[in-house]
Amino acid sequence: MPLPRPLAALALVAGSALVLTGCAAQTAPAAAEAPATPEVTTVEVVDNRGTQTVSLPPRSVVATDNRTFETLADWGVELEAAAVALMPDSNPYTDDESIVDLGTHREPDLEAVVAADPDLIINGQRFADFYDDFASLAPEATILELDPRDGEPFDAELRRQVTVLGEVFGKQAEAQQLVADFDAAVDRAVAAYDATDTVMAVTTSGGEIGYIAPTVGRTLGPVFDILGLTPALAVDDATDDHQGDDISVEAVADSNPDWILVMDRDAAISAGDPEFTPAADILESSQALQGVTAVRQGNIVYMPADTYTNESIQTYTEFLNTFADALEGTS
Repeated sequence: MPLPRPLAALALVAGSALVLTGCAAQTAPAAAEAPATPEVTTVEVVDNRGTQTVSLPPRSVVATDNRTFETLADWGVELEAAAVALMPDSNPYTDDESIVDLGTHREPDLEAVVAADPDLIINGQRFADFYDDFASLAPEATILELDPRDGEPFDAELRRQVTVLGEVFGKQAEAQQLVADFDAAVDRAVAAYDATDTVMAVTTSGGEIGYIAPTVGRTLGPVFDILGLTPALAVDDATDDHQGDDISVEAVADSNPDWILVMDRDAAISAGDPEFTPAADILESSQALQGVTAVRQGNIVYMPADTYTNESIQTYTEFLNTFADALEGTS
C-alpha cells in the first residue's frame, strides 16, 4: 500500500540525509594531530673564539669572569665552582658555601674544576690566561669567553655579553632589559653633557692617584668614547694598568678639569683595611687640588664601590645614571 504523500516526502528527505551523512563519514579526513615540538637540547652562540655549542639547560656551571657574576646571580644561575674570592661582598654567591671556590688568579685552584665536572665554563677577565688549563681539565665542557674584544666598541661588547648569556640560560627578556637600561643611562648622560666641559678620569690605590687615559684606560677609559667626553689632559704612551698611569697632583691641577670621574680601586679590595683611604678623602682633601674647577664645584663622580671586582653592565648603568644626575643638576 503506497504511503500517503506527506509521509512519502518525509521518508525521502530522511533517506537523503542518511545518504549524505554516510558520504560525509566516508570522505571527511581524520583530524591531523599537531606535530610535537622537538625539545631544544643545545644552542649555538658566538664567543671570542668562534661558534660554540652549549647543552641546554647547562648541568654544571663554572664561572670565572667578574663581569658576569652579578648577571648570573640576578638570574638565579646555580654555580658548581667559581672564582668566589674575586667576587665583591655584595654578590650573594659569596654566601653560598656549596660553590667550590677556585680562588684568585694569583693562586688558582684549577684542579677543583675536575670535581665540578662542568659542561659549561664561563671564563674571562683575570682568568683568561687559564683557558688551555680549563680545556685540558674539563675536555667535555664548553668554554665561553665573552670579554670585551680589543678594537670593538666597548658598549657594544657589554651588550653582546649579556645577550649571549641570555640565550644560554633562557633569560632573553632579562638580557634585553639590561641592555635597555644601559642604553637609557647612556642617552641621559649624552643629552646632559656639555662638550665644552673637560673631563679627567682617575683611579685611587694605596693613597695615590692614577691617571686613566681616554679609550685605553682601565674601566673609565671607554666611557670617553661612549659619551663623547672632552679630555682635560692627553698623556703619551698611556696604558690600561689597573692602578692607572703615574700622574702628579700638580698635573691634575694644571689641566683644571671641569669634571673628575673616579674609580676607587681599594674600595673593592681593601675597604676593611685600617690603612684604607677613600678616594673622596684623597681628592677632596688635597690642598693642591682645591683650585681645580671639578673640586671647587663638587663635580666629582665616583663609580660604585665594588666596580674593580665587578665591572658588569649593571655597574656601568648605575655609574652612568649617577653621572647623568650630576650633569643634569648643573645644567
